[in-house]
Amino acid sequence: MNKREFLKTSAIGALGFMLAPSLLKASLKGGRLRTAHIGVGNMGRQDLKAIASHPSVDVVALCDVDALNLSAAHKRHPRARVFFDYRVMLEEMGNEIDAVIVSTPDHTHAPASMLAMQLNKPVYCQKPLTHYVSESRAMKKLAAEKGLVTQMGIQVHSFYDYRLATLLIQSGIIGKVHTVHAWSPKNHGYDGAPPKGEDPVPEQLDWNLWAGTSPKPPYKEGVYHPGAWRKLLDYGCGTLGDMGVHIFDTPYNALQLDVPRTITNACRPANGFSFPEHNTVTYEFPGTKYTTRSLKWVWYDGPGAPPLHEELVLPGMDTSTDRKQSTAKAHTPGKVSLDPMVAADNELPEQGAMFVGKKGRLLLPHFMQLPRKIVGGKYVDISEEIEKVSKAHGLGMPVRNYRTEGPKHYHQFVDACLGKGECSAPFDYASRLTETILLGTIAGRFPGETLHWDAETAKFKEEKANEYLTGEYRVF
Repeated sequence: MNKREFLKTSAIGALGFMLAPSLLKASLKGGRLRTAHIGVGNMGRQDLKAIASHPSVDVVALCDVDALNLSAAHKRHPRARVFFDYRVMLEEMGNEIDAVIVSTPDHTHAPASMLAMQLNKPVYCQKPLTHYVSESRAMKKLAAEKGLVTQMGIQVHSFYDYRLATLLIQSGIIGKVHTVHAWSPKNHGYDGAPPKGEDPVPEQLDWNLWAGTSPKPPYKEGVYHPGAWRKLLDYGCGTLGDMGVHIFDTPYNALQLDVPRTITNACRPANGFSFPEHNTVTYEFPGTKYTTRSLKWVWYDGPGAPPLHEELVLPGMDTSTDRKQSTAKAHTPGKVSLDPMVAADNELPEQGAMFVGKKGRLLLPHFMQLPRKIVGGKYVDISEEIEKVSKAHGLGMPVRNYRTEGPKHYHQFVDACLGKGECSAPFDYASRLTETILLGTIAGRFPGETLHWDAETAKFKEEKANEYLTGEYRVF
């Protein structure tokens, strides 16, 4: 069954009704938002906690294919109804739900979100927005047609340092940007052989519902559920789809990029089963008012990433040995210095991005560290620039408390549903960012080849690559 047939059958045939926008508005007159959560284990547990921490939220429904996850969530929200199948939840509780939070593995993001949006439900969906490019475009289109509040789960998008870096770049602090380097040494890839044999499905897991619209292979312990699915082509999006979305977000947003024109992935040969353990993806983007005529973007992932590059060399770095990395340094809450040297040394942060402009470079560690400017091989004090843009845009002082920063992105979604403000990562934005990410994973199927992308037609010039833009939906 193809995607269109699935959505038509599920949303119209199985549910048999549509919730009118007027009913949604009426349900919010009391100033409260009734939320339903699809996926409540791992990241879903964190999403549930953050959404529920908003004082105007009532959690009314919980859904997970794993009974242990569901039981743990239900203990925290005993008044909520519980379900294994999100389709049943939406059918039975359609008029009792105001918004849906989707925190499943990547392959279920679009099927669950589209079904909720067909019922005029605002949706908060974890990153990456979708598993296929075609799904990203479909979700953007449907959200726009229905005028729904939407938000992609890239929490750091709303953190102080990323908002600050965006404003600094747009203020011209390093001039027009011509190159971005971004990296993560995480490894959501697998270069080995597919597993053989079959293990018993755990009693608490509905394996058919977990696979959902994707293929359902023989169950193997430790390969799919609960966490290794990110490595596998049918269910995840590799390191690019996990950390790449977070680290791409600020440069992508700051430079106001659209989708790329060309994509090349230097990685091992495709094996049809899993993502490579190491990827170096080079994108070429059309220029914007914040970039030169075109922009080069290089993404590195896998153990040891990134390799040493002249545009990544920091002041005082020892380039005679292998690259060293450092994690974020601790800061005293409320006493964060604006001096870039406080958080800087001669080691690249473990994860991050480097903007390269005509007037210098800006290093943005991931995460909760101030951006740092480098000119002529030396750090430059930008405390005055930071103070200026912070004051102009009401950012306040830097915050180094994840407990207070973490919920902001979620609460922004809740407030927007209640008619108080707008979301900063709606599906209009999220779909383009996700499309960019997914084009890089598709390029991994053709290592070393440059693929040419036509944003208007949503097709590659290389016809062989177009089959990976969408996929068949399994009937489950």
